Amino acid sequence: MAGTTVSIGVLGAGRIGRVHAANIAANPGARLAWVADPLIDTANAVAGRYGARATGDPAEVLADPDLDAVVVCTPTPTHVGYIIEAVRRGIAVLCEKPVDLDLATARSCREAVAGSTVPIMMGFNRRFDPSMREVREAVAAGAIGTLEHLTLISRDPAPASLAYLEQSGGIFKDQSIHDLDMARNFLPDIVEVTAHGSNLFDAGIAGIDDFDTVAITLRSVSGALVTITNARHCAAGHDQRLEAFGSAGLLEVGNDTGSLVRRSTADGTGTAPRSSRSSWNAMRRPTPWSWRHSWASSARARRRHPGSRMASPPWSWRRPRCSPCAGSAP
Repeated sequence: MAGTTVSIGVLGAGRIGRVHAANIAANPGARLAWVADPLIDTANAVAGRYGARATGDPAEVLADPDLDAVVVCTPTPTHVGYIIEAVRRGIAVLCEKPVDLDLATARSCREAVAGSTVPIMMGFNRRFDPSMREVREAVAAGAIGTLEHLTLISRDPAPASLAYLEQSGGIFKDQSIHDLDMARNFLPDIVEVTAHGSNLFDAGIAGIDDFDTVAITLRSVSGALVTITNARHCAAGHDQRLEAFGSAGLLEVGNDTGSLVRRSTADGTGTAPRSSRSSWNAMRRPTPWSWRHSWASSARARRRHPGSRMASPPWSWRRPRCSPCAGSAP
């Protein structure tokens, strides 16, 4: 690889793999080098769109000596193997959640890569949503005093297919995982978790022994609380909101209405002066904003450290975040 362009391969050309491929190709600091998928026609179609090479064998991608990074978008049971092999070869990894549905397997992966300096990053893109990140930075800067209560609301427009849900690991590991990550992003030291689930509207989901609606409460070591509300449907579409309540005010992120951030303090309540978008409403588009910001952050860091194969992303295994056991197959 020459210059400061990051050479990246994508393993898996399904829905999320296509999203990553498009965002990599759109980033001036990155080059899509490979697309791998056992359905070679699919791999060829995605690779051909962006001038990359296609293969049906991910091992061929990992064997490329010029590869800087790989994005793992394959079925969940394959994640651990690809993470370990990429790290062994010195290739930076962005892996779609989860590491694995089994906690022991996920922990064994962490142990296998524990001594490595190769960047490893899980696909929790909500941290890169401009509005969510703005609130996180404001809370860290003390804009609302001491954080006392974080409220996270995430509802999907409609349930995925039962075929998908049956192998997803359930709503907590598939949907709630993003909010658990956000909770740990604000309050990393969680000491207590309580969760409740109900079946309110989808008999099919009940039939596979899963919930369609859940509520989670977490307590941090400081005593600050987190409330998470999730549902598999919402008549208004993707419902993604956040409220951070502190001793000196609160910050809110609403759904996509132009500007998403409102601040309430003793001086009054107002809307933030800039416009931003919700990553999860944007998931209807081919290039979600939060993934664009994720790749842009990595590319900027790479240019600041041209001597390294790949600059460390803003967070990884070695930074506090939610347990790697949960999530769904991409």
